[in-house]
Amino acid sequence: MEMLLNRYRNITVLVMVLVAQLFLLAYQVKSNRDVRLIRVWAVTGVMPLAKIVDAVRANTIGLLDYYADLLKAHSENKKLAFEIGKLKLENQFLKTELATADRARALSLFQTRNPSRMIAGRIIGTGTGGGAKVVFVDRGLNDGVQKGDAVITPEGIVGKITAAYPRAAQVILITDPSFAAGVMSQKHRVLGTLKGQGHSTCQVEYIQNEEQVEVGEWFFTSGDDRVFPKGLPVGQAKIVRSGKLFFKEVFLVPSGLQRGLEDVLIVLEGVHQDIPDQTITQQPLHLLPPPPPEPKTSIEADRVIRGVMSTDADHLLEKYKRIGAAQGHAYGTGGVPNFNITPEAAPKTAKPAEPKPDESGEAPAPQPPPAEAPKP
Repeated sequence: MEMLLNRYRNITVLVMVLVAQLFLLAYQVKSNRDVRLIRVWAVTGVMPLAKIVDAVRANTIGLLDYYADLLKAHSENKKLAFEIGKLKLENQFLKTELATADRARALSLFQTRNPSRMIAGRIIGTGTGGGAKVVFVDRGLNDGVQKGDAVITPEGIVGKITAAYPRAAQVILITDPSFAAGVMSQKHRVLGTLKGQGHSTCQVEYIQNEEQVEVGEWFFTSGDDRVFPKGLPVGQAKIVRSGKLFFKEVFLVPSGLQRGLEDVLIVLEGVHQDIPDQTITQQPLHLLPPPPPEPKTSIEADRVIRGVMSTDADHLLEKYKRIGAAQGHAYGTGGVPNFNITPEAAPKTAKPAEPKPDESGEAPAPQPPPAEAPKP
C-alpha cells in the first residue's frame, strides 16, 4: 500500500485537491432554489440508504406488532370460544328445564281432568335383556306402586308395572313381545288384543275379517284386561288388511311413545271412562254468511231493502204505475197513459177536480167518457 502511494503520490494529491476544491465550490455555489449544491449532493446520496433503513425498520416493527396482535386475537378467540360453549350449555339447560316444566304442567293438568288416581314418575334406566322393552321408574312400594299398575302419558298408554321395589319399579312397554292388552276401535267398536312386536309398532290381533276397521281409526283401551282403565288412547291404525286365515292384520303406532319417554303417570286406582265418539283433530272454523247481492235497479234496490222478492213482471208493473201517476192516471180506473216515455219525462197533469155533491147531499154518478166518432 505504501509503495502504491509513493508511486502515485502526485496523482493522489492532485485528486484530493480537486475533490476538496469541488466540495468548496459546492459549499459556496447555490442552486436555482437557493439551496447549496453540497446539501443537494448529500441529500441525494444519503436518501436511498435512508429509505432502505426506514423500510427495514418499518417492516420489522410492523411484523412484531402483527405478531403481537395475532397472539392477542388468539387469546381472545379462545376466551370467546369458552364463553360461547358455556352459554350453549346454559341455553340447553334452560331449554331442558322449560321442557321439563311443560311436561310437568301437562301431567298435572291431565291428573286434574282424569278421575283416576295417579302419581307422576320419571324414567331412570332401561333394561339390559336382549330384545326386551323394559324401563325403570323412580317410584316404588314406598309411593304406593304395586305390580300390575298401568303406566300412561297424556298421549296414550305406555306399559305396566312388572316388578315393584321400595324406591323403584320395573315397567314393560307395550312394544315388548310379551305385552298384551284389550283394546276397542273408536268408530266401529271392534274388540281386539294389542300385542307388542319388539319394535315401534304394535299389532291388534283377534279381529275377524268380517269386522270393519278403517285406516286412521283410533283404538282405546277396553278395560277387559283389568290393568288399564277403559277409555285411554292407544294409537292410530296405520295398516289394515285381511289375513290369510280368519283374522285381520291391523298394525298401529302407539301414541304414548311418539314423544319419547321421560315423565310418566302410574295409575294407582283406575276409573273406567267412555270411549269418545270422535277425536277432534282441529278446531272448527267460523265463517260469516255471504253478503247479499247488489241490486241492479232502483226498484230492485227498494224491494231488497224491504226484504221483498221481485221479478221482471213486478219491475214492469211498478214502472207503469209510476208513468200513470206522473200523467194523472190511476191504475185500473180506465184510460191509457203514454208508456213510451220514462216516469221522469212524463208531463205533470193536474189532478181532476172531485164532483161536488148536489142539494140532496149525494155526489152525482161519474159520467162515462164521450164515445169517439167512427172514422170514415
